[in-house]
Amino acid sequence: MFNTLAEFYNSTEWRKFRQYLIAERTNKEDGILYDEFNGQPLIKSYDIVLHHIKPLTLQNVNDFSISLNPENIQIVSQRSHNEIHKRFGFVTERKVYYIYGAPCSGKTTFVNNIKGNSDIVLDMDNIWQCITGGERYHKPPALKTNAFIMRDCLLDMIKTRAGKWERAFIIDGGARLADRTRLTASLGAEMIFIDEDIETCLTRLANDEKRNEQQKQDWKRYIEQWFLDFQAE
Repeated sequence: MFNTLAEFYNSTEWRKFRQYLIAERTNKEDGILYDEFNGQPLIKSYDIVLHHIKPLTLQNVNDFSISLNPENIQIVSQRSHNEIHKRFGFVTERKVYYIYGAPCSGKTTFVNNIKGNSDIVLDMDNIWQCITGGERYHKPPALKTNAFIMRDCLLDMIKTRAGKWERAFIIDGGARLADRTRLTASLGAEMIFIDEDIETCLTRLANDEKRNEQQKQDWKRYIEQWFLDFQAE
């Protein structure tokens, strides 16, 4: 028995169903999975959404003829999924997404490509830039307490569903399984893992012109530490 949609989407039943359906619908000739809304290839695993044609609600989530019925599923990208819901003009439940992965894995880029004007984005780098009014990645130690108070305020707004926002995206490292599981459970959030290898992250860091050399050295340590700490599902 699932009491929330987030509990369902983070369940073993949903994950196994999702894996099966993706494998089943992957084109057997070229090995590519295609967006069933616009026909474009779905390259990244984190950009694959299983859209319920008959919307999933708290009233029908435990009816597996709806929630786990392949005929009620359309496989699309995050962008297509947003377009589908806006086209029909409704939101069944305000969604919260926990976007996690290594530093420089592309979490912020992913969110920026799909977020709308009525969505909340909680990103610590944005908070630091907001309170300092300075360059991105400049984080004066004297303002650390203030930055985390602002983060906690935003988390509370998301948790209580305060306001009229449509979706919330929490961008985080999330290396430790227990920490991210506890946070997503408290927020009723669905997890999206931005899966990139350490070489890709380090290459992106080296090519980033927004960070100075000292910052690059610091972030190199952050990346290496994340991969040491990471605990998979």
